[in-house]
Amino acid sequence: MKNTVKKLVFVAFVALVSASFTNIEKETKEIKTDESKVVWKGYKVTGSHEGTIAIQSGNLVFEEDKLVGGEFVIDMTTINSTDLQGEYKGKLDGHLKSDDFFGVTNHPTASLVFKEVTASGKNAYTVSGDLTIKGKTNPITFVISIYGNKATTSLKVDRTKYGIEYKSGSFFDDLKDKAIYDEFDLVADLEF
Repeated sequence: MKNTVKKLVFVAFVALVSASFTNIEKETKEIKTDESKVVWKGYKVTGSHEGTIAIQSGNLVFEEDKLVGGEFVIDMTTINSTDLQGEYKGKLDGHLKSDDFFGVTNHPTASLVFKEVTASGKNAYTVSGDLTIKGKTNPITFVISIYGNKATTSLKVDRTKYGIEYKSGSFFDDLKDKAIYDEFDLVADLEF
């Protein structure tokens, strides 16, 4: 009986010690929204437009200093152009917020949720996630780089997957030089 109790105590002790060394805690680091920046760039046959959009909230999740997750909420009501001024800026900003594009009255936020993160190089990770715009969710894959308390990434988004078909050559014929390309870019510089 004494041997059995000693064995049970020993097994419990070994299990406790092993668990204390293998229990890896995840650390969630909140994005500093005021110091982070997201730039968008859209393309048309005759040129391009660009601007900014604000991060409402976000975080990156680390395990032993390795990125393992993250999620972001984007405030779509803040979308604006930075390459125009005056009346033209007002018209473009209003049009981007309208139902032709992002419909911010009914869809004031967009979101990105990391589903799988794989190390792809020094300080670089390939992320597969779900991007939701205008209430539609689609998978997206991109690379994010982490340096200290900063991260950078660039995403190419096909707007037609989110029901944004305005002047898309994929849906309308004879647009000629009025066509707007389906893909737009998002470039994010993040601090946490």
